[in-house]
Amino acid sequence: MLESGVARTDLDVRGLPRERRHALITAAVDALVPGEGFVLANDHDPVHLRTLLAERYPGQLTWEYLAEGPALWRVMIGRQACC
Repeated sequence: MLESGVARTDLDVRGLPRERRHALITAAVDALVPGEGFVLANDHDPVHLRTLLAERYPGQLTWEYLAEGPALWRVMIGRQACC
């Protein structure tokens, strides 16, 4: 859970073409201010996305699995609050 407890609306990418998913998710992360987050819904484990985001935002994000498949994976992705 984020320190501020603020979560945005879910981002469900299950019905989207795979080539569009990372761009939409990255845009959602870019829009987060410290203390905000959203729940990502996906049809597979987004472990590769986690690696990509960790490289792009080192030490800035939180990642918490809320549901772990097999048909639905839900992850709370948040931007850590500063100081």
